Amino acid sequence: MAITRQVDAGVLATAHLEDGPADGWPVVLVHGFPYDVHAYDEVVPHLTAQGARVVRPYLRGHGPTRFRSATTMRSGQQAALGSDLLALVDALELDAPVVGGYDWGGLSSCVVAALWPERVAGLVSLASYDVIDVAAQRAPADPALEHALWYQHLFQTERGRAGLAAHRRELCRMLWRQWSPRWSFDDALFDRTAVAFDNPDFVDVVVHAYRHALGNADGDPVHDALEARLAGRPPITVPAVTLDGASDTLKPGGTADHAAMFTARHEHRVVDAGHALPYEAPAAFADAVLTVRSWIAEAGGDRTHHT
Repeated sequence: MAITRQVDAGVLATAHLEDGPADGWPVVLVHGFPYDVHAYDEVVPHLTAQGARVVRPYLRGHGPTRFRSATTMRSGQQAALGSDLLALVDALELDAPVVGGYDWGGLSSCVVAALWPERVAGLVSLASYDVIDVAAQRAPADPALEHALWYQHLFQTERGRAGLAAHRRELCRMLWRQWSPRWSFDDALFDRTAVAFDNPDFVDVVVHAYRHALGNADGDPVHDALEARLAGRPPITVPAVTLDGASDTLKPGGTADHAAMFTARHEHRVVDAGHALPYEAPAAFADAVLTVRSWIAEAGGDRTHHT
C-alpha cells in the first residue's frame, strides 16, 4: 500500500507516494497536466513485484505539494519542473533512479536526463524527446494541431486564466476525453484525481507553463541558464525507452523521428492508447521501465541501488 510522505525538496515541500521496499531499486514516475499520482496506480504493482521502490511526486501546483516560500515565482516552465525532480532525487537520496513520465512528467524527466545524465540511470518518456523548443513554438503549427492545442491558446488570455480558475474540473475533464478518445474512464476515477487541481497555485503554475512555452511570458530568472542549455537541444545520453500512444491527439504522426536525440541504447514503441498512457496501458508502461532496468543490469552498471 502506498505511503504518502512530504519532503523539503528545493523550493517545494513535495508530497509524494512511495511503494515497494525502502532498499529497492528506485523509480520516480511523474504525472502530467491535468492528472496526478493516481495515473500510475496500475503501473506500480508491476514494478514493486520486481523489487522496485516507486516514488510518485505531485507536481508543483498539484495536490498537497506546496511552495516553501510565498516569494517564489509560480513558474511552470520546463527548467523549473526539471529542477523540482532533481531536488526530489537529492532530498530522498536516490542513487541514479530510472525516471519516467508523460506530458509534464515526461518533460521533467527528459530535462533531468538531458541536463544531469549522471544523476539518473535511465528514462521512460511518452512523446520521446519531450523538451520544449520555445523558439520553434512561436511559429504556427499545422491547423489540425493548433485546433488540438486550443487550451494553450486560451491560457494566453486573462479570460482563459479566469475560465481555468472557475471551471477547472470541467475543462480538465474535457482534455482527458479529447486527448484519449478511446479511453472510457468513470466519474470515480476522474474525481479521485480532480482533487489535485484544488491546489492554491494550480492556476498560476498552469497558465505560466503555457505562456512561457509559447514565448509569451518570461521565465523565472533563477532558471535562465538552464533554459539556455535546453534551447541548445542537448541529447539524452542515458538508456531510454520512448513511447507513443497510437490515438494520442496531441502527437499526430507520433515521435519516432526523435530517435537521433537519444545516443545511448534506445527503443521506441507505439502503444494502443491515447495521451494518458499509464492509465490506459499500465502494463506497457511498466514493461518499458523494466526494459530499461534490464539494460542497465546487462551493461554491468547497476547504479540503481538506494544509498
